[in-house]
Amino acid sequence: MEYIENHGKEGGCIFCSALSAFDGPENLIVHRGQQAFVILNRYPYTSGHLMVVPFPHKATIEDLDPVIRAELMELTSRSMSVLRAVYRPQAFNLGANIGEAAGAGVKEHVHLHIVPRWIGDTNFMSTLGDTRVLPEVLQDTYQRIHKGFYV
Repeated sequence: MEYIENHGKEGGCIFCSALSAFDGPENLIVHRGQQAFVILNRYPYTSGHLMVVPFPHKATIEDLDPVIRAELMELTSRSMSVLRAVYRPQAFNLGANIGEAAGAGVKEHVHLHIVPRWIGDTNFMSTLGDTRVLPEVLQDTYQRIHKGFYV
């Protein structure tokens, strides 16, 4: 709740802040590439909800260099492979919310979402209570996925 209440009040980009910190359970970066990184969503839809983020602070994909766009897709593919090995999902949602009208929570720094999915993973809590229930704490998710990138 503290994050939600204070989000945006610190005046900086959450992705740039994470990028400037040491990688670990605190900043949630599970893997750094050459020009992009993979980070856990602090408020995941499901366990294993990842985001792939370019290093440059750009609002939209078309503002990125083609090499960076290619690395975004490579890291997305690699992230899916790691998630398949760690969580054995039945499917994935991939997407980007680019711009406020599209529902972007962080509209100034483009990023791609990777959400592992299972049949029946939306339960009554999210449908009726607007609350999500996850089977593990974020630090455990971090450890499992980080290990998956480096096995």
